[in-house]
Amino acid sequence: MSVFSAFAHVVEDLADLLEPVFHGSATAAAIVLFTALVRLLVHPLSRAAARGQRARAALQPKVAELRRKHGKDPERLRRAVLELHAEEKVSPLSGCLPSLLQMPAFFLLYHLFSGGGAGDGLLSHRLFAAPLGGRWSDALADGGVFGPAGLVYLALFVLVAAVAAFNYRRTKEMAARNPVMAEGEQVPGLGAVNRMMPFMSFFTLVTAAVVPLAAALYVVTSTTWSALERAALYR
Repeated sequence: MSVFSAFAHVVEDLADLLEPVFHGSATAAAIVLFTALVRLLVHPLSRAAARGQRARAALQPKVAELRRKHGKDPERLRRAVLELHAEEKVSPLSGCLPSLLQMPAFFLLYHLFSGGGAGDGLLSHRLFAAPLGGRWSDALADGGVFGPAGLVYLALFVLVAAVAAFNYRRTKEMAARNPVMAEGEQVPGLGAVNRMMPFMSFFTLVTAAVVPLAAALYVVTSTTWSALERAALYR
């Protein structure tokens, strides 16, 4: 049995358990539940990432001193700050690990609901009027923005936009509280990442519009979970 077949069986089993409650949308509910389980599994890493961010915040005075000392030599500054992180056993990139570990689950869903092994058993399932294997372009072609399937996507887009706005505001607030870290000069390339971070959640809108609905559900659920998790961990 391939990994795709095994994964399809997991989704089908979860859908069977949820069918008495969610009826025709049981498979969609199973994907949301599966996403929550994945996020629970990586939650310890998210907590570790939060501890890492607090540790990096505690290093800000030392980083500021290095900036004053090596401000005219960016390369020397980067090396000095990397050495400081190594001495203090603080990883400047620890927050990336939880996101990276979720990617396999997303690609499994994308593959299955793109016709790569799921079969009609999953592809024929729906979230209300929208097929889980369909895309927003399919909904637009079949009824338009306000058609039955289009309204499902519209509701998802509204949810994503609300979560993205919430994340944008919190990320900007955190950057204002931690200006040294926000500048990101301590790690090559991190400054550009930090400047883009407030806008990352809005990219979810693009993802949800172009991938199969099943994969979009995973992305939307994971993004919403991340917003609530970060609000709790980064207070």
